[in-house]
Amino acid sequence: MEYFSGHISKLIEELSNLPGIGPKTAGRLAFHILDMPAEQVESLANALTDAKNNVKFCNKCYTLTDSEVCPICASKERDQKTIMVVETTRDMAAYENVGEYKGVYHVLHGAINPMLGIGQNDIRLKELFERLKDDVDEVIIATNSSVEGEATAMYISKVVKPIGIKVSRIASGVPVGGDLECVDNVTLLRALNGRVSI
Repeated sequence: MEYFSGHISKLIEELSNLPGIGPKTAGRLAFHILDMPAEQVESLANALTDAKNNVKFCNKCYTLTDSEVCPICASKERDQKTIMVVETTRDMAAYENVGEYKGVYHVLHGAINPMLGIGQNDIRLKELFERLKDDVDEVIIATNSSVEGEATAMYISKVVKPIGIKVSRIASGVPVGGDLECVDNVTLLRALNGRVSI
């Protein structure tokens, strides 16, 4: 039996489709939105629509941005010869929050996962290897410590090492099976500083 009108139920249902939002949290968010002034709700709706319509991939690193090249790739302050490879934009944001890494990134948008039919051609590996034709000194592999992340790291290492570019992997400290976006800054920094060649 439905407790609320169709509009409220639909709002709760849509909010509960977001990751990490269960029915109770979706209900709390829905009632909070309904209590907000109309201008705030409109601003929220516009921000969602604008982000969806205007955010695209950076032409260099494939993170999400609203310009052709993201601010990190465009920065003259960043070491363009050191590329950290991550699975998602959220992983990149986790390292940026640490505030110590001064190189650039490459976002794969996934990891090799044969069980799900995701191979090397299904993630942004071709684009990474194309970037390595430029002047690159080191590739830091910061994929998650999962079976898929490790398989992806080994594949990258196997392809990049013969080119003569230094390849390193972030050190342990990041829990096996854990996602980088959930790890605290100290652990992320320790993992970055303790990376080892593979």
